[in-house]
Amino acid sequence: MSPSKQRHRSSTGENKSKPVRSGSSSGIPEWITESTNGGSLRRVDPDTGIDGWASPPGDVFSLRSDSYLTKKQKSPAGDYLLSPAGMDWLKSSTKLENVLARPDNRVAHALRKAQSRGQSLKSFIFAVNLQIPGKDHHSAVFYFATEEPIPSGSLLHRFINGDDAFRNQRFKIVNRIVKGPWVVKAAVGNYSACLLGKALTCNYHRGPNYFEIDVDISSSAIATAILRLALGYVTSVTIDMGFLAEAQTEEELPEKLIGAVRVCQMEMSSAFVVDAPPPQQMPSQPCRTLSSAKVNHDEDED
Repeated sequence: MSPSKQRHRSSTGENKSKPVRSGSSSGIPEWITESTNGGSLRRVDPDTGIDGWASPPGDVFSLRSDSYLTKKQKSPAGDYLLSPAGMDWLKSSTKLENVLARPDNRVAHALRKAQSRGQSLKSFIFAVNLQIPGKDHHSAVFYFATEEPIPSGSLLHRFINGDDAFRNQRFKIVNRIVKGPWVVKAAVGNYSACLLGKALTCNYHRGPNYFEIDVDISSSAIATAILRLALGYVTSVTIDMGFLAEAQTEEELPEKLIGAVRVCQMEMSSAFVVDAPPPQQMPSQPCRTLSSAKVNHDEDED
């Protein structure tokens, strides 16, 4: 996003290590590096950083293993399916939706620049936009990317190209409180899993080279109450969040993380202020926007 107000930051101390990525030995493309190093929150050391984001090791998450359906066993998640491509912490007078379709979205812009040079023509962006209610609207947007086509027939491919009913049954988050006061751990749980598509209203946006999930936290009174409590301690909380499509058949096992992020003791004031663009500034048909689906709040402990 091109913010109307920015906090100027030093890049000193940023984590320059390569992102966790499965099935690739090539270097990180310039546009992903640009996206990773930009944004309102800088990339920080996963163990010592504050007011920033990092990439936690996949193995800190336990997901369904090959034998889950018969033995209920879980195993370390391993590498992500996609590479981390940055985080945006945004503030606006209105709820921010379909952010990757905005002309001023910095991640989509970085990819467009690369493609205008004939590079990264097969790249694909996957984004999760957590829409946080309040007097001012905030969005925590997590970006992941791949340079290679997503394998046809894979669970991730079916999730991206499926219908809302399928997505709502599969879109899952796993949370892990790395650091924080006991009251937050008691409310959120040290480790928890939830089918977000069943618990909250999720809007799915499919573009030519991206897929975005907008998660409306205000659609659940329980989620809103927990979030408000957690935000009261946000500067002392470090949390890991992993996103995946839940595996429900033997052929889909073991589960794999699409991507994960560690948010480290964030400051609310670090958000970039983003103005809602006039309608004429929005692309006329930026993508095929799918309808939202809202169902009852339901947590999944698996």
